[in-house]
Amino acid sequence: MALTVELNVTDLAATRFATSPLSETVACLQQLGGHERRVTTRPWLRWARDQLARDPVNLAWTWPLLVNGRPTWPEFLVPAPAGPHPTIEAELAALRQTPARQVRASLTRVFGADLPPAAAALAADPAEGLRGIAGELRTAHRRLIAPHWPRLRAILDADVLHRAERLATGGAERLFAGLHPEVRWRDGRLMLVGRRWPVDVTVRHAPRGLVLIPVALGPPHVFIKQHTSTRTTVRYPARGTVRLTGDAEAPEAPEALERLLGRAKARILDLLCVPATTSDLAGALGVTPSAVSQQLAVLRDCGLVQGRRAGRTVLYRTTELGTALCAGPSPARRSSNRSEDLRPGR
Repeated sequence: MALTVELNVTDLAATRFATSPLSETVACLQQLGGHERRVTTRPWLRWARDQLARDPVNLAWTWPLLVNGRPTWPEFLVPAPAGPHPTIEAELAALRQTPARQVRASLTRVFGADLPPAAAALAADPAEGLRGIAGELRTAHRRLIAPHWPRLRAILDADVLHRAERLATGGAERLFAGLHPEVRWRDGRLMLVGRRWPVDVTVRHAPRGLVLIPVALGPPHVFIKQHTSTRTTVRYPARGTVRLTGDAEAPEAPEALERLLGRAKARILDLLCVPATTSDLAGALGVTPSAVSQQLAVLRDCGLVQGRRAGRTVLYRTTELGTALCAGPSPARRSSNRSEDLRPGR
């Protein structure tokens, strides 16, 4: 069984990518609530729990809408971004402008006719409720997402660059085929397949194509809005490993890598397993951007890192060789080396 979106040529022509700080904020709250957690978010979760234990965030309006044991949540919490890189304030403004009838319709779809107290209060006064939700999400973003946003933004931008390259070289078929194992593209139809869809569902998508939104801190699945007050969004897991600890100190590189490259280059190479800018690296390492640039030049000349432009910035990431060097020898290879060292006569 599958969820299907039928797209014509006009829809495809208008389909675009966007990053969304609001989407990451909603996703992180769901991760905190235990909704389909990902292994890659565990370091961030430990940091976030520690932050909230010291200074809790009031989420009286928002939490019951997101963490309630139901398979869906109100779609108006993440409106389709109006541009490729919206600010959190622009997205919260769009959320507050959701029409009252759409708020009530969405709440009914999620909770049924007998609304729980928080949803009932929102349905009774949507304008006041949306202002409360926007304020809570603004605080959650400032506390939980903003400290990591440069790193998250780099991951999301790198994902968009990768998808755009696939689109340019193979069209919609190659773009959607590589989006996620659950996604299929066939005869003008985008389909989500798997056990999450016990029956066939066809999405009546909003006009003007889809908005594809990579998510770094979200669940491992793809989500397509079945109902929407804005353009239809497709939220999917971003490529790359999210390693967010919240620690002030930069992580240490493996000792063997430091012996080979030197401490500065080894730490940069290890950090670049996730895309980052020169400024990101400088902030993480506590050095100047010019110092980072000097080390990057050497790593780039050795074929260990590469840079790709994303708007006005350049994202650096390890090449396949650099990634392999960070990973070190495989367990089998290490075992083989130890066996050779123990042979008589050596």
